[in-house]
Amino acid sequence: MMERKSSGRRRVFVQTETGSVLGIELDRSDNAHTVKRKLQIALNVPIEERSLIFGDVVLKNDLSTVRNDFPLLLTKNFMHRSSSTPCLSPTGKDVQQRDQSGPIEILVCSDHFSRIRKLVREIVEAMKFGIDPIPICGGLGGAYYFRDCQGENWAIVKPTDEEPYAPNNPKGFIGKALGQPGLKRSVRVGETGFREVAAYLLDYDHFANVPSTALVKVTHSIFNVNGEVNGTKQQERKEFSKIASLQQFIPHDFDASDYGTSSFPVAAVHKIGILDIRILNTDRHAGNLLVRKIDGGGGLDQVELVPIDHGLCLPENLEDPYFEWIHWPQASIPFSEDELEYISHLDPFRDSELLRMELPMIREACLRVLVVCTIFLKEAAISGLCLAEIGEMMSREFRGQQEEPSELEFICIEARRLLEERNMLSDNVRAVENEFQFEIDCEEESDITYNLEKKLAPQACWPLGGNIRNPLSKVEENVEECTEEDGNIIPPRSDEYAFTAQEKAPTVPRLSMSMKNVSIGDKSWKHENVMQKNGYLSGTSSGNRSVNEQFAGSTRFVKLADMSEEEWVQYLENFQHLVCLAFSNRKSASVGQRQRQRLGTSCQF
Repeated sequence: MMERKSSGRRRVFVQTETGSVLGIELDRSDNAHTVKRKLQIALNVPIEERSLIFGDVVLKNDLSTVRNDFPLLLTKNFMHRSSSTPCLSPTGKDVQQRDQSGPIEILVCSDHFSRIRKLVREIVEAMKFGIDPIPICGGLGGAYYFRDCQGENWAIVKPTDEEPYAPNNPKGFIGKALGQPGLKRSVRVGETGFREVAAYLLDYDHFANVPSTALVKVTHSIFNVNGEVNGTKQQERKEFSKIASLQQFIPHDFDASDYGTSSFPVAAVHKIGILDIRILNTDRHAGNLLVRKIDGGGGLDQVELVPIDHGLCLPENLEDPYFEWIHWPQASIPFSEDELEYISHLDPFRDSELLRMELPMIREACLRVLVVCTIFLKEAAISGLCLAEIGEMMSREFRGQQEEPSELEFICIEARRLLEERNMLSDNVRAVENEFQFEIDCEEESDITYNLEKKLAPQACWPLGGNIRNPLSKVEENVEECTEEDGNIIPPRSDEYAFTAQEKAPTVPRLSMSMKNVSIGDKSWKHENVMQKNGYLSGTSSGNRSVNEQFAGSTRFVKLADMSEEEWVQYLENFQHLVCLAFSNRKSASVGQRQRQRLGTSCQF
């Protein structure tokens, strides 16, 4: 059970950009300044030009939105650190006044985490008997096996400050502060942990078999803390408190990369694929699909798949996903009735509310990606598409060294263009109305009708491809503003415009007309003048790559975070309409193609 606090008091865990964590009791009178002052006294960290961050929110005087036992981040307003500059890490002095909480504390204690509570009790009991965690050698980030009283692996713990590029990464991948762009520019350093939890929460009824996962505050001496500037480690190990994801360890026989995948159960592949599409998983490779033999026999037909490592899902912008299963034969088999029923009951808005409640630090941009991808999945399933077809429509293509938006991204681009046209039209109508009102006071009544017709005439034939911002421009996403040169990691304003270029797009602005006659599966409607990828040139023909095979970010074609709530509602209406239209056209084209094939066959006799 969650420890009850006295009325008006809450406990939060504040994490500095270098990974130090302190538990603080909040009074009603506390504000962001008093919290930072307590941190300064306890951890001896500077607080000038630093902000207290809670997800997308920069906290000031009001701390009412902060929930009990949730992590906050103290970060610099402006960073001037190059990628080669080592990050200073907490020293023994930093933790002398750490909080007095238990060795492992679950930061969310709702009913969704009952299994995790049992795991934690077993692990804490083992720690009392001196059974210490074991570092995991594989992977790019720091991870540890926590064990039970029999010494068996019981859970995997991944501290947020030991992720790739994070200050205390034990494998040399350092150089950034928490909150800056990470392996994927749309996934910030230190924010993969709550994404692991989000994937577990969204796996309703254990549909895809995601292991139980929770966000925890854990204290132990096993954790890595990088030394001073010269890189030396401290001789005497001390206990450090860290924010981390804790996931149930699943005993398994191998992963999907060790054996042929053709004999994996169709239902298991479908269920994992459905989850990957909903959360736009950008790193689903065979290495993070565990395989367990159900009966202990040698036949691969009796196995179950366990998906792990979801830290690169739910990016802040639409990314190029990586779906290992996209070319597996199971993915080309139609969904079963049970799977279609499961998809039909998915509600992306309910999902978003669940994540807001359980993970209030999650960014709104991530939830918008979830909504768009879930709507796309539901409409695709209704239209009879199989898993492979849906995955292909969400994946980008490469032609030589150039990258095209995916078919999903093209629909999003068109939905955004329609929204901008609507906004521009509204602005022009308001301008006409204001000018017309002024003219009423200045001109004869006989001229009123003439002036109104004159002002409104251009709007009646507003060009579909008019002078609007190019929807195919690479967007300047929020997290890219946090570059190593300026390092500003304050959450950006939500009203910043997504597109930066001013020139016209020669083909895509007419997409709404072409979609009436062209199937979305027809590649001919794609923009031919594709752009070169930013910072990464792929020499392969496939648009799918594991994150372990790339370190540079990919092109951003679609951004969702910069719309107001009103614009977001209108955008979703446009998106839903275009998706339905596209799938309807795809159906018609498919029927016509089959008819032509039958006619062609009959003519041969």
